[in-house]
Amino acid sequence: MEVGFILDGRAVEVPDTGDSLLEVLRQRLGVRTAKDGCSPQGQCGCCTVWVDGTPRVACVTPARRVAGRNVTTLGGLDADRRRAWAEAFAATGASQCGYCTPGIIMRLAGLETRRELDDDAVSRALLAHQCRCTGWQTILEAARVISPGHSSIPAESRPGAPPPVTLTGGCARRDLGAAARRATIEGGSPQQVGLAVVLGQGGFADDTAPPDALVAVFDGKGDWTVAETLAEARARAGKVQGRRSTVGLHYPLEVPPGVWDLCLRTTWVEPAYLETDASWCRPGGEPSSPLANGGAFGAKMSSAAPAAARRLADELGRTVRVVLSREDVVRTGPKRPPMAAGIRRDGTGIMRVGRTPGIAAAVAQVAPGLLVEEDEVVGPPTSAQIRGAGWAEAAVLAAVASRLDDGTGPIRVVGPSGGHAEAWVADDWLRVRVSCGDPLDEVVLRSYCIGAAHMAMGWVRSEGIAVDPVSGAPQDLTIRSFGILGASQMSPVEVEVVDEGGPPVNGSDAVLAAVAAGVWMHDGLPVEWPTTRTEKR
Repeated sequence: MEVGFILDGRAVEVPDTGDSLLEVLRQRLGVRTAKDGCSPQGQCGCCTVWVDGTPRVACVTPARRVAGRNVTTLGGLDADRRRAWAEAFAATGASQCGYCTPGIIMRLAGLETRRELDDDAVSRALLAHQCRCTGWQTILEAARVISPGHSSIPAESRPGAPPPVTLTGGCARRDLGAAARRATIEGGSPQQVGLAVVLGQGGFADDTAPPDALVAVFDGKGDWTVAETLAEARARAGKVQGRRSTVGLHYPLEVPPGVWDLCLRTTWVEPAYLETDASWCRPGGEPSSPLANGGAFGAKMSSAAPAAARRLADELGRTVRVVLSREDVVRTGPKRPPMAAGIRRDGTGIMRVGRTPGIAAAVAQVAPGLLVEEDEVVGPPTSAQIRGAGWAEAAVLAAVASRLDDGTGPIRVVGPSGGHAEAWVADDWLRVRVSCGDPLDEVVLRSYCIGAAHMAMGWVRSEGIAVDPVSGAPQDLTIRSFGILGASQMSPVEVEVVDEGGPPVNGSDAVLAAVAAGVWMHDGLPVEWPTTRTEKR
C-alpha cells in the first residue's frame, strides 16, 4: 500500500511501512530541513512541520496520518516569507548552530499566520522546542521584527539590544567572515554565520550523507547494527524509547574535610546538544565531521561516530552512515564532571572532582590556590573539553569567596583566554558586561553571551541528570529531563560589549562563570547545585 499526500505543493506517494512522518521526509523524500534531535520522543521540536497549516512534530506523527493532507516544510514556505524570517533570525543572532532553527521558524510562522506574535504567545509556543545555544531571548526579538507593523524594533525597547534591525539588514550590512570568526572563537570549533545556517543548511553530517549509504546504530552491546535504512537498523538493534526517570539526582562526592568559608557540590550535567552525533564515510575515504557547524561547546570532540563510520565502510565496502539516537548520546556521551569543594576567603581550598583528564590543569588556570583531588566515581564518562568544565566551577568559587564580606556590585570573572565579564543578577533581569578584544561582530557576540547566561542560570538552578549509583548508567534519557530552562523561565539579559581592542578572544565562557556566580549569590549560596530541583537523594 501507498501513502499519498501533498508535500510543499506537489503530490508524493511513499510505501506505507509504518514509518513516522519524519522518517518519510528525511529518508524517503530527501527533506533535510526537518531535523532529528530526539526521535521518537517528540520533545525537541527540531522536526516541526505544518500539517494542513498547523505545526506538528513529525517524529511522533505516523506518516499514514497525513494521507491526503498538505504537509509544509520550511522549504515550502513562501520564498519572501522564508527570507524575512531568515533575515530576522540573522539580524538578532537568533540562530547559532542552526540545528533547531527550521523547526522554530515553522512554529513561529504558524503564529504569524494567526497574528499571534506577541512575547507571551511566542514563549508559550517555544515550550514545544529546545535550543541549547541562544538562551531564547534573541528568538523572541526575531519574532518582534516579523510582527505585523514592525519592520524594525528600536534598540531601547529590548534589553541589551544592538542597533535597530531591519528585514533587509540581517546579513547584507555585516562582515559575515568576521561574524563566523567570532562564532568560532566562542563555540570552540568552526562555525558559519548567514542565512543558509538559519535555514538549516549548516552542512550537518547526517544531512550530507549519500541516500544509498548503509546505516549503523549502536546495538547496546558495544558494537554497531548495520542495515539499509535507519528504521530497519533501529528495529534490529532493539532500540527502546528513552524515558524520564523517577530516580533522584545523585551527588557522588563529599566536600573535603576542613574549615571553609564556602562549599559547593555538583552532580553530572548533560551537555544536551541537539544535533546528535553522526558521520558518514566512503570506503577508503575520510569520515564527515560531527562538528560541521559548531561542536556542542566541546562535548562532541571525542565523538565515536567518525572512527566507526570509517571502520565499517572499509569492512563492508560500502558507504556507511553512523547515527546516534538521543538515548545513545545520553548513555555514552561525556558529561560535565561532578565536584565537591571547600574554599577560604583567600582563595585557598580543595576541589574534589570525578577523575577527568585535563581537569586539574583547567582549574589551575584560574584558581591556583585550589588543590585538585581527582576521585574515581561510578558514573558516565566526563570531559574537560565541555564548556568551562573545571575552571568555571573554580572561577565561581574564587569570585564568590572574595566577595563574601562585600556582596554589592557585579561579580567579575576572567577566563583562561583573557576575556572577562561582569554580571549583575536581580529577581527578574540579568546584566552582563563583556570584554574580549575586538568584538568582530556584536550580534554574534551578544547572542553567545545571552546563551551563556541562560546556560549558567540553568546550571546553577535546574540542570542535572540522574545516575544509578551502582551501575553508573544515566537514568534520565529524554530532552525534557535535563533541566534546561525554557523561554518563559529565562530572565531578560542586557549585554554591554566593551571594545578594548586587541586580538579577539573568547568572552562568553567568562560570562558563563560570572552569571553562575551571580545567580548563586542571589539565591543565597546553597551548597548543592542545582538549587531548585526537588528530586534529589
